[in-house]
Amino acid sequence: MRRRDFLAAGACATMAPALLRAADALAEVKVTRIIGFDVVSRRSKIAGKNSRLDVHGDRATDRMARIMTDAGIEGVGNCRANEEQLQALIGKNVIALHQRGGAGFAELLGAGTMPLWDIVGKALNEPVYKLLGGAGPERVPVYDGSIYFADLLPQYANNWADRFREEIDMGRKLGHRAFKVKIGRGAKWMPRAAGDARDLEVLRTIRRHGGPELIIGVDANNGYDLAGAKRLLAELPDYNFAFTEEMFPETVQQCLEYKQFIAARGWKTLLADGETQGELEAFRPFIDARAIDVLQGDMNRFGFEGILTEADWARPQGILVAPHNWGSLVGYYMQLHVGRAITNFYRAEHDPLANDILIADGYAIEDGLATVPDAPGFGLEINEERFASEAKVRFDLRG
Repeated sequence: MRRRDFLAAGACATMAPALLRAADALAEVKVTRIIGFDVVSRRSKIAGKNSRLDVHGDRATDRMARIMTDAGIEGVGNCRANEEQLQALIGKNVIALHQRGGAGFAELLGAGTMPLWDIVGKALNEPVYKLLGGAGPERVPVYDGSIYFADLLPQYANNWADRFREEIDMGRKLGHRAFKVKIGRGAKWMPRAAGDARDLEVLRTIRRHGGPELIIGVDANNGYDLAGAKRLLAELPDYNFAFTEEMFPETVQQCLEYKQFIAARGWKTLLADGETQGELEAFRPFIDARAIDVLQGDMNRFGFEGILTEADWARPQGILVAPHNWGSLVGYYMQLHVGRAITNFYRAEHDPLANDILIADGYAIEDGLATVPDAPGFGLEINEERFASEAKVRFDLRG
């Protein structure tokens, strides 16, 4: 779906009141400077392979922008817009930017509107989640998405079961009560039968260690086919999976057959999928057929406008959204604001990352639920000393 089209959908109507209120507060505020920069964050551990990709490592990068105004209000956030797109904002009024053609911020910056929403929130002295609707719960359910193929890392090859137990304990220490476990070793890294057997061993190890109350989902990154996905669930009939994600390349027919297989056995497992979709319109047939229970459009690919549009499409069908987010600390914060904004949010995906440049007071996880600060905008601040020494500045645009 073309971005111009989906901006006309229900999500824009949700955002419109906030922008009308901001019109007076930002009536004369103009953009004066934009710094494009990268922030490298450290993981709490090495993330190993998944069914498709090699070792993911212990670092991840957020591509960001600082948008400064002549009123002293600065917006900070994820922004993958290019230098030419951002240069066009210099000297422009923030509200006028949104009203240009009636299309909204995304017409100008694609999915990279986070810094502009930060400006609006600061101008109105309100957190962004309120500007986006504010209809969600006070605390947002989250899960630890970092349980990769630790058994295939050389340092853990001889004691991999202990390593998975350690990683579950690490996540619990961070406040998690829900975990997503990567499976699909037989797609690339091991012979099919041996890889499927190892997937089962790992899952049994984690369930025994975590106990029946631990919330566990799996993600195969399309490393199974439909028959293999059914076979795995049949091998673990009492496992109580919360969700299964990307078990096989999604088609409406196969997703419906898989859901029927689950329902016929009385399981409550949800089918989650969609992170690889590049256009929102691709979700339409799955929504119309109720073929997916949890839609996972990527947070940084679609931005607030896209994810809220996806949520509006899904809500009448009783479908949830859980934006995909891996390799992005700031994308995690974005998810949490969406979680507090809408009523059909499932869980936020947490990649355990940290850096010394961004100060994020008020974001915390306790008993599997995340708090979101009531600070204006996103509540993120820049440690200027660390920014000067550690941020990778890509460009600095001025009028």
